[in-house]
Amino acid sequence: MYENKYHEQELSQYTFLVTGGAGFIGSNLVEYLLKYNAKKVVILDNLETGLLSNIENFIKQDNCSFIEGDIRDLETCQNAVNGVDFILHQAALGSVPRSIKNPIKTNEVNVTGFLNMLMAAISSSSLLKMVYAASSSTYGDHPGLPKVEDKIGNPLSPYAVTKYVNELYADVFNKTYDLQIAGLRYFNVFGPKQQPNGAYAAVIPLFFKGALNNTAVKINGDGEQTRDFTYIENVVQANIKALFSEEETHEVYNVAYGERISINNLWETIKELTNSTINPEYGPTRVGDVKNSLANINKAEKDINYKPQFNLQTGLKQSLKWYLANK
Repeated sequence: MYENKYHEQELSQYTFLVTGGAGFIGSNLVEYLLKYNAKKVVILDNLETGLLSNIENFIKQDNCSFIEGDIRDLETCQNAVNGVDFILHQAALGSVPRSIKNPIKTNEVNVTGFLNMLMAAISSSSLLKMVYAASSSTYGDHPGLPKVEDKIGNPLSPYAVTKYVNELYADVFNKTYDLQIAGLRYFNVFGPKQQPNGAYAAVIPLFFKGALNNTAVKINGDGEQTRDFTYIENVVQANIKALFSEEETHEVYNVAYGERISINNLWETIKELTNSTINPEYGPTRVGDVKNSLANINKAEKDINYKPQFNLQTGLKQSLKWYLANK
């Protein structure tokens, strides 16, 4: 992966901190940075949802270090940020259902943890910029499609509230403390290292797991809800380009491919790719889920030169190779 280079700068002069670096998105960012010879990559992760297996080959390298720690602890954040040029903040408790089940913990990690990272960032003398994972859940009940950054509705879940609060804090820290910071509203990211196990696994890994193991596949609601699925390499590109963009103000960008597909059609696509013969089971609609999602990516294209290279079909083929190798 990552044959495409998304930066012009020499990464060997910079130190990067990736929070949540043992997770799905974080470990892919680490992989890219190491592939292009970053001076140093520091991974901060408490391994609650991240996996050591995602980073075990990376942390054997001289220019990669791992701090097993929690962003809910300010001192841990300050120690991690020490001497760092760039922060890629991915650490969070994801999942709408998880946030509905445990809103307090979701808030502690996603809001208090984020605030700790901001405090650590402004106390750093070396930091150039911070890029953080925002979320398409921020659009909430706004009915318009495609989603445009400046038109949001009311949040539909505790998770969505936390991710919107992140944006508000980032904006205040940019204006008040002159922190250089950008937010990326991810739309349904998928790809290698996204785990199919656990109560809060995402739909694409669950579909691959069912198709490859001939086990039950469940669809919430009627399956006609739509999503704009975003292959991981597009997300890595957006992070790298946002890091090196020269916007002075805090901006948030949609990170997606810019096309949508229904969950039913997604299943049919994966079924065909895997030669599966099973039929899905339908269950109740999930509380807190939006009905339709589709991103307008013009702002990211214009401001940070974001050009997604991988459509859904290509991304699914790449993902299938990974799931077959890691069954």
